[in-house]
Amino acid sequence: MKSMRKMSKTNWEVLDTPESMAMAASKYNLIGVIDCGTNTVGFSVYQTPEFTELCSHKMEIIQITPQDGWCEQNPLEIMTNIRICAEEACKKLEKLGYKLSEIATIGITNQRETTIVWDKLTGEPLYNAILWSDIRTDITVDRILAKLPDQNKNHFKDISGLPISPYSSALKLRWLKDNIPAVRKACRDRRCYAGTVDTWIIWNLTGAVDGGLHITDVTNASRTLLMNIDTLHWDPVLTRAFSIHPNMLPQIRSSSEIYGKVKDGSVLNGIYISGILGNQQASLLGQMCFKPGQAKNTYRSGCFLLCNTGEQPVLSSHGLVTTVAYKLGKDSPTIYALEGAVAVGGSALKWLKNSLGLLKSEDEVEDLSNAVHSTGDVYFVPAFTGLYAPYWRKDARGTICGLTQFTNKNHLIRATLEAICFQTRDIIECMNQDCGFTLNKLHADGILSANKLLMQLQADITGIPVLRSQMEDTTALGIAMCAAHAEGINSCELLPEKRYYENARYDTYLPTSTHSEREIRYTKWKKAVQRSLGWAITTKSAAMTDERYRMLASIPASIFLISSFTLLIFGQKLLQSN
Repeated sequence: MKSMRKMSKTNWEVLDTPESMAMAASKYNLIGVIDCGTNTVGFSVYQTPEFTELCSHKMEIIQITPQDGWCEQNPLEIMTNIRICAEEACKKLEKLGYKLSEIATIGITNQRETTIVWDKLTGEPLYNAILWSDIRTDITVDRILAKLPDQNKNHFKDISGLPISPYSSALKLRWLKDNIPAVRKACRDRRCYAGTVDTWIIWNLTGAVDGGLHITDVTNASRTLLMNIDTLHWDPVLTRAFSIHPNMLPQIRSSSEIYGKVKDGSVLNGIYISGILGNQQASLLGQMCFKPGQAKNTYRSGCFLLCNTGEQPVLSSHGLVTTVAYKLGKDSPTIYALEGAVAVGGSALKWLKNSLGLLKSEDEVEDLSNAVHSTGDVYFVPAFTGLYAPYWRKDARGTICGLTQFTNKNHLIRATLEAICFQTRDIIECMNQDCGFTLNKLHADGILSANKLLMQLQADITGIPVLRSQMEDTTALGIAMCAAHAEGINSCELLPEKRYYENARYDTYLPTSTHSEREIRYTKWKKAVQRSLGWAITTKSAAMTDERYRMLASIPASIFLISSFTLLIFGQKLLQSN
């Protein structure tokens, strides 16, 4: 280790060429990670080849909710907190006896679909970041669908792998152009840059207005509804459909390569950036799901289940989305995944605590749930803002079925845990049908996976073993591996036939229920889901109606006069014949 500490930071900085920087970087064995999630940002440092986390620092990001269903963040706060986290983590690193100059490279993992637009000349955001979970674009979805001949939400799925839904970045960009004058003007003046959170972070770290890199990786690009899932390029059909000029979009790169170095004057100045992954793809990598058929579920406020499908994209006919899992180098094969999202997971427990007062703390969920042996035949469908995969029904709303006079809060709390597991099984059932094989185990991580009862219920409801990582969140580990793998860094080699993280440990939960019990309960869950549908139906979609009126208004008045005259003559002849 001492031999790695001989080069000072000054010596590091005089290596100006990419080749010499890469050679120097490969001598060091520390990897920095920027993890920008939905609620927190953090910076951590890992040591290779064991990928042991040495230190970390996290901060919360304030969420802004101007209206019901709207969720935003301040892009400037994101960058400020990242720099503070990096500084604090590096102080901890030095206290451990390491030097900042020993960090070979940095990887970035981020909340996906969250969309930011900014002025490339001033560097100022043109609006707050619109989060992935924001549903303000419902009307925008209807306007897009109204212009399609089949009005089918899966119209572009063969190209993009995604349905037309408020979830994707393309809809958020279109909403910003339609509703925010500053964005519309910047687009007209060709000075608007757009991107997901990774793009915003890298542009700022690599110089911002002074030559900052405007890039993203294939995993984040595959979540925008603007990238062709086969070619890995922005697709002209998609950009035209959503009225997005390609010049405002970042260049798409692989997930693991040296992109450039930090040039923002911060504590990270001069360090390479060599890895980018969306947070769920990073978790898939961190769970060592390198082979087709391996799947993981991350249990947080929402739940995200990804299954590695190999080098060929699998298009779902059961409501799942096709996404890029990773591409570990410019010339490496693209690995794809099927994904299903549970919109309401742990956030349902927050609802029990904050809105109903059934919990004093979320820490007591497991004890209260264990106070009863079952839910008492109660089923809870937490469709607060509709149902995601595999239903994609924005008209669904939360429903509780099976209440009796004997139902108490413990039954409802346990039913909430089971709801997370049933929604996960919904996705697994679809994956089995789309992939043509049956998942034989499920890797689990995320803060909610610490609940032992939840993990056991998941195994019982799906009928397959659940392997919970003893590392609460494998996202940072996954991007650390990805950045370390980059050519020129060469701190680890990632191949499916090898196990790289020898210290990986799992707690295994085996099913204890019978097949008959599982099927009876799952059938009742499906009945509860059916009862949740249709609650949010409006009389008529204004966007759809307006579009049809515009289409009718475009027809020349002479055609209407001719048609009316024809009907009048036909009516007179009909009366005479009678």
